[in-house]
Amino acid sequence: MSETLTRGVRIKVASRYLPERSNPLQPLYFFTYHVAIQNEGDQPVRLMNRYWRIRDAYGRVEEVRGPGVVGQQPRLQAGESFEYDSFCPLPTEFGSMEGSYEMHYDDGESFEAAIDSFYLISPQAVN
Repeated sequence: MSETLTRGVRIKVASRYLPERSNPLQPLYFFTYHVAIQNEGDQPVRLMNRYWRIRDAYGRVEEVRGPGVVGQQPRLQAGESFEYDSFCPLPTEFGSMEGSYEMHYDDGESFEAAIDSFYLISPQAVN
């Protein structure tokens, strides 16, 4: 799990291994992650873009960039939150993710809300 606070935007992420979608013989290890974004600031913010850096157990890195999250660019009033689930397939039993969200205030000012590193770990990796 990770938790980060940047300019009043708190981001929490928790991951989980999905054995029913995984096939170690391929090898394919499937993980989901749940993200909770809370606006603890005093003005509205909109999540415009996402950036993820995904690393597998071999040290290979994949970078993912795109607009919004799960097809949305949520706008959060002060005190509001937004949650979503997504997934990440890996060719190894464990890996990690980290990244950021590009956030915009109504006046056009923007900033990068950091997402601290969190791990993607299958039970096979800890046995």
